[in-house]
Amino acid sequence: MGIEMRLHLVDSNCLLNLLEMDWNELVEGMEKQKFRSLRPPIDKILNRTFDIDCEAEFLDLADLITGEGTVSEVLKESNGHDALLKLVEFASPGHWEAWEGRCFLYIENAIGREVADVDSMYSVDVWDDVRSGLGNCTANEFSEKVCEDWMGRRKQLGETLDENKDPRIIPTFEAHDRAARSLHHAVNRKEFIQIIGREHLDAKEWGHGEWNLAKLLEA
Repeated sequence: MGIEMRLHLVDSNCLLNLLEMDWNELVEGMEKQKFRSLRPPIDKILNRTFDIDCEAEFLDLADLITGEGTVSEVLKESNGHDALLKLVEFASPGHWEAWEGRCFLYIENAIGREVADVDSMYSVDVWDDVRSGLGNCTANEFSEKVCEDWMGRRKQLGETLDENKDPRIIPTFEAHDRAARSLHHAVNRKEFIQIIGREHLDAKEWGHGEWNLAKLLEA
């Protein structure tokens, strides 16, 4: 149904410890599944890549990289931002994701205004406002706003809200409710860094400020 937006929660200490390791030590450890205990506990409300898949995907990228030194040094030298994104996933308790087309509904209701276009949904200013907005309401309140807005938009388009006429009404309502509640949950886990991106986006463009992946390797 289209491109997905994804918000990773990241344990900053875990990620920085991985980046400070010796590159060859990290690769060998991933091959031998030695670092699984370093991953933060899984957040069961969110999604998370399985350990074995995260390791395998990192190792596939690592096969294309050669170098000596710390992980950070090797990835910087090789422009290994894709491999860094896999380490972000490894250092994450979970991520929130939703179809990009639906994200206007969630973000606009979080910030209380319209978003100009798709690219604007990923801007640092919008996400600062998302965090502020969702910090000042409950999950119930946010979900109700989202679902009411969704129903209002359907009415404006002349679409039915009668589940007998459209069997997708209830499943879609429930999907918006889950997505709104899990986004509220993710944004309010303030002990974690939040790194936002989308499918097919160049890995170096994920994240904001000092936690933008390009800047992270330059630091």
